[in-house]
Order: sequence, then structure tokens, then C-alpha cells
Amino acid sequence: MVSSLATVPIDGGAIWKTLERPARSDPGEVRAVLARALEMGGLGGRDVAALTGVSEPDLVDELFHAARSVKERIYGKRLVIFAPLYVSNLCSNECLYCAFRARNRELTRRALTQEEIGQEVRRLEEQGHKRILLVAGESYREEGFDYVLRAIDTVYRTSSGRGEIRRVNVNVAPLSVADFRRLKGAGIGTYQLFQETYHRVTYGRVHLSGRKADFDWRITAMDRAMEAGIDDVGIGALFGLFDWRFELLAMMQHVEHLERAFGVGPHTISVPRLEPAVASAMASHPPHPVSDLDFQKLVAILRLAVPYTGIILSTRESASIRRETFALGVSQISAGSRTSPGGYDAASEEPEAEQFSLGDHRSLDEVIRDAASLGFVPSFCTACYRLGRTGGDFMDLARPGEIKAHCAPNALATFQEYLEDYASEGTREEGAACVRRGLAEMEPGLREKSSRMVRRVADGERDVYC
Repeated sequence: MVSSLATVPIDGGAIWKTLERPARSDPGEVRAVLARALEMGGLGGRDVAALTGVSEPDLVDELFHAARSVKERIYGKRLVIFAPLYVSNLCSNECLYCAFRARNRELTRRALTQEEIGQEVRRLEEQGHKRILLVAGESYREEGFDYVLRAIDTVYRTSSGRGEIRRVNVNVAPLSVADFRRLKGAGIGTYQLFQETYHRVTYGRVHLSGRKADFDWRITAMDRAMEAGIDDVGIGALFGLFDWRFELLAMMQHVEHLERAFGVGPHTISVPRLEPAVASAMASHPPHPVSDLDFQKLVAILRLAVPYTGIILSTRESASIRRETFALGVSQISAGSRTSPGGYDAASEEPEAEQFSLGDHRSLDEVIRDAASLGFVPSFCTACYRLGRTGGDFMDLARPGEIKAHCAPNALATFQEYLEDYASEGTREEGAACVRRGLAEMEPGLREKSSRMVRRVADGERDVYC
């Protein structure tokens, strides 16, 4: 372990030099990069820069085709499903793009009690969710960070009927190494944190006060998390704050830093775009808006650049954009989301408490049915976390392609569980056809293993995984 907690080296000068190329990439160079990408060894900065300049429709199609190919070879057609659980919108930071910012007087502030958190969890379980992302602003109740630890414990202890949350991932403010150790001890899956923007000057302009104004404290959070033993971390940028090409290349530098320091990069990368937020002119008018085409390009490029890293697509995006982007490299999606504390409570009517505006307002069941109709296998699997297939151990299975032997049957078994216990009639019919297709497309040995697992679920067994 050779990490330094002073800062993470983001070389902006090198990024701009790499991006100094003609606006339209040379077709021969692009095709050479795509050929290398299909070998699934990842891409360097110059290769990524070449792909950002792709604009000819034929080359864009080739880029998208390569991303689909790599995604399916590694992850198959599965889409892991989760929901965010906001427990607090109390925050001490002044971030110009966020409704939770400290000086926003138009927001209803709330930190859920443990009883209220339990009620939210039951609502999610009754929809069929098994995996959540716990989110809190950078200020807690009087308990301090203990509030988050108690919230995690509440989530795990809460059940409704056959429902249970099997894995809690966490997106909370950067911690000390000591507190990261406590977070690991709470049994989390992935620790997720976005740098928001890797451009230091822009970072200072949009983060005016609070601990989050410290660029270095935030960017070194993953180092501290991994020092503390959390080997599954998720990074991301908030696209729209600065040039998306710069953010992409800077993110690659962050990935390379973690790989050098700890032997493994992030487990996931998230790709949120700025969406309108209460009392934020910046959120409604992004300084560097990212078009739908450029957004899809950046997802495809990420899939080729870091082929074994999960890519997360949230409900910030519209249903139509999500449908079009799933195949370009996305491996995890949120569904049926609410971004305010208490948002899942049927009696709650507080849209002004949302962190940002949602683009996809569909229920979990509607998203599941749509994804299955498009040929994807919705997965509620949490097996890797529970069997210790995380960090380097996960990559050791992913790189030779062996992870699909676990992911494919687990996806079908957990999807069958959803169909049996929660799906509407239309979704059950669509899902059954999806399961049949998934089994038919498997090689014989894996098909038999998966069929046995699906049958066990259909016969009444639950939490079947390998």
C-alpha cells in the first residue's frame, strides 16, 4: 500500500494537452482504439480523448456497438436494481447546485427518526427492493456520525412480510479513517462518493463553504476508505459543472491512482447529470450542459475505458434516455426513486424537499417490466457482498470472465423471487418470458445450474444464490 492522503494527483495540464486535437477524430485512429477496447484491457487517456471527439454517425454507431459488446461479454444482460434511501437533508455545506445547501431557506429540513427510517424501509421492501443506497446530507442529528450507523442497523433489522434489505450501500460525507472503519463494521456493501467536479477552480466556485469546500479532503476520501478496509468504493462526477471531456479524463486519473495505491480501482462509477433543484439557478442552467448524445457517448467510453467497473444510471435521467442508454454499458440502475427524507411514505407530500428533480417517475414494477421487455434481466443480487467477492477478489473473477457464472444464475433467481412475490400480472408475464430467454441463451452447464436455482425459488425457497 503506497497511498498518500495529502491529495490525489489530478494533472489538469496533461488533460488539456491530451484534449488538444482536432474536434473530429480521425476515423482510422478511432477504429484502432475500438479494436483495442474490444480486447477488454481498458483504455488510456489518449485513447479516451480520441473517442470523445467522435461525431460522425457511423463512428458513433461503432462506438456504441463496441460498448454493447464489452458490456454483454462481461456482465451479460443483467441490470442490478436498487433504490436510494434519503434519511436526512440537513447539510452544513453551501453547494450552489444542490437543494440541500445550507442557505436554502425554501427547503423543508428533516432528519428521519429511526422509527421513520424503518417505515421507509418497509415501503421499499413492499415494492420488492433488496438493495438500497443510504444517503444523508453532511450534517446529522445530535448523535453525529452515530446517526448513520444506527440508520444502517435499522435498515438491516427491518422486514416486511417476505421482504428484507440484503445489502446497504452508503453515500455520506467523507470520513476519517477511524470512522470509515466503523462504517465497514456496520456491514455496508459499497461506499459511494462523487467528487462532483475534478476541475479545482470550478470546484472552488461551486462549493462556497462547509467541509465540502475542501477539494483535497473530498478527493482523498476513497484513500481513507480503502485504508480502513472498505475495498468496494464508487466514484462519480456531476456532469454539467465543467467540460465533460475533462471530467472523464480526470476520473481516469483517479481510477489509476486507486489502482496504483491499492491494487484495485472503484467498483462502480456513477454518471449523474445536473437536474433542476429548488432555489438553484445553476442546477436549472448548467454551466456546461451535456447533450443527450454526449451523455450516451461518455457512458459508452467509460464502459470501454474501465470494462470491469460497474456503471450506475440514476432516475435523474428520463425513461426514454434510460432505455437508450442501458445497452451502452450500464450495469446498475435505480428505480422507483425518491430523493427526500420520508419520500417513500404514501402519506408524504413534500416535493420541495427533493434534492433534485427526477426524470424517471415510474414505479419499480414499471421499470422492471420495461427492462425485461427490452431484453435485460433485472437483478436483485447481493451475493458478491455476502460471499466476500469484493475488491480484488471480484476483479480476479471478472477479468477472466468467470463472474458471469455467478451473476447470470443469481440474476435469474432473484428476478424470479421478485416475480413470485411482488410483480403485477403484466410484469409477471413479461418477466417469465425474460427468464425463459435468459435460460435458453446460456451454455448447457450454466443453464442447468440456473434452472435449478429458479425452480427452487418457484417452489417457495427464498434468498437463493451462488
